[in-house]
Amino acid sequence: MASPARAMVVALLLLLATAAVSTAQQHDYGDALRKSILFFEGQRSGRLPPGQRVRWRRDSALNDGATAGVHTTNHFSTFVCKVDLSGGYYDAGDNVKFGFPMAFTATLMSWGLIDFGRTYGPQEREAREALRWATDYLLKATATPNTVYVQVGDAFRDHSCWERPEDMDTPRTVYKVDTAHPGSDVAAETAAALAAASIVFREADPAYSTRLLDRAVAVFEFADKYRGAYSSSLHDAVCPCYCDYDGYQDELLWGAAWLHKASRRRVYRDYIKKNEVALGASESINEFGWDNKHAGINILISKEVLMGKDSFFTSFRENADDFICTLLPGISSQDHVDYSPGGLLFKVGNSNMQHVTSISFLLLAYSSYLSHANAHVPCGGAAASPVVLRRVAKRQVDYILGDNPLRMSYMVGYGARFPQRIHHRGSSIPSVAAHPAKIGCKAGAAYYASTAPNPNLLVGAVVGGPSNVTDAFPDARAVFQQSEPTTYMNAPLLPLLAYFSAHPSLPQAGNDD
Repeated sequence: MASPARAMVVALLLLLATAAVSTAQQHDYGDALRKSILFFEGQRSGRLPPGQRVRWRRDSALNDGATAGVHTTNHFSTFVCKVDLSGGYYDAGDNVKFGFPMAFTATLMSWGLIDFGRTYGPQEREAREALRWATDYLLKATATPNTVYVQVGDAFRDHSCWERPEDMDTPRTVYKVDTAHPGSDVAAETAAALAAASIVFREADPAYSTRLLDRAVAVFEFADKYRGAYSSSLHDAVCPCYCDYDGYQDELLWGAAWLHKASRRRVYRDYIKKNEVALGASESINEFGWDNKHAGINILISKEVLMGKDSFFTSFRENADDFICTLLPGISSQDHVDYSPGGLLFKVGNSNMQHVTSISFLLLAYSSYLSHANAHVPCGGAAASPVVLRRVAKRQVDYILGDNPLRMSYMVGYGARFPQRIHHRGSSIPSVAAHPAKIGCKAGAAYYASTAPNPNLLVGAVVGGPSNVTDAFPDARAVFQQSEPTTYMNAPLLPLLAYFSAHPSLPQAGNDD
């Protein structure tokens, strides 16, 4: 006879399987992984490499940073050196380079490769190249001591236009944080990205790895010494697009956690424990994204405890367990996140898929740590096995790929039906090859207003998806909350697709050990 706890687990799995079970299909996760990596090529800024596969894109923003001169003095005179800020990624469907989400994207890409790189198969090299496109830029953005260049482009001017990145003529204004204008959040996230990437490249490129880690150490020291939120220092430039609503404290812990993982230096271990309460690590928040790192911190540091390496961090595992329990309706009495009738994890706010992919990745990562430790998640009187966590994560991935009430993939180019009118300038306007003449700022409005499908397929792009619990999706450019793709939605999806391509089948409900 099944125990009450086991019955609750089964009930959970049945709940998450409803609505789409009749349309469930075997997905080609490897193909979806390849396409999801390809998406990042469509988001590239700067001079494109010879191996560029998204052929409708061309070079863009080659002079980024030219307006941000650095004053240098020698024995004879003072002169201005140009700052090279070419490269990097456009974060979404516009032409601005926002450093905060770009750094978070790089951190998540690195984490996925660190934990699940072996499952990427032939796509591992392409994933590393996609990561390096971001970290090369972050090295440029942090080349000046005690300074981080955090944005290129005037968001308000850019958003008043609808034009290809190859044509853009809006100001490429450069914004930075420094000792007089602190930005601990964006600086610490940048340090986290550099530190995490140093682990990824440790064997493939030791010299590059060392450079990344050394820079991470310096940037984190700046972030910690000159404390403050970048949305206070640069409010008019970064808000409301990427205003830090949750403060910089979580990023400081997040940066320290990655530096500890990358360097194994005791100073970062002591920093985390010393600042655990002051920086809010005790908070158990069921959210994880570019603005709020609390859940990610708890999951990341919990590995130390589960692997038996450091009982110093026991409280982080407790927080991680509490977080996981909030994601499992029916298994505990705790408040939990909502799910749509079709089974999609739902959180109020814009671009719901950013929550779906990032939280699903945390479920997968934690399930891996639990499996290696032969542990379960205690949730009140019940317990969730690692397989339960993986099954919940897989359900979200399958929803994205087409197991939903609309029978539509939310990844462009995957499946028979997918979004056709995504909120993305380059995708929605004829390419330079098809229309060599410049299309100006306001001339692009006709393409924005058109009901025709986008002429350029941004393969692999995952859009914001349903924004309410009805599983509805309008497929309209104007509804950017639902139709716009972002790099930080795709980044945590990569390891999920890689893992399920290597492990397409999971044990049936009731065989959860």
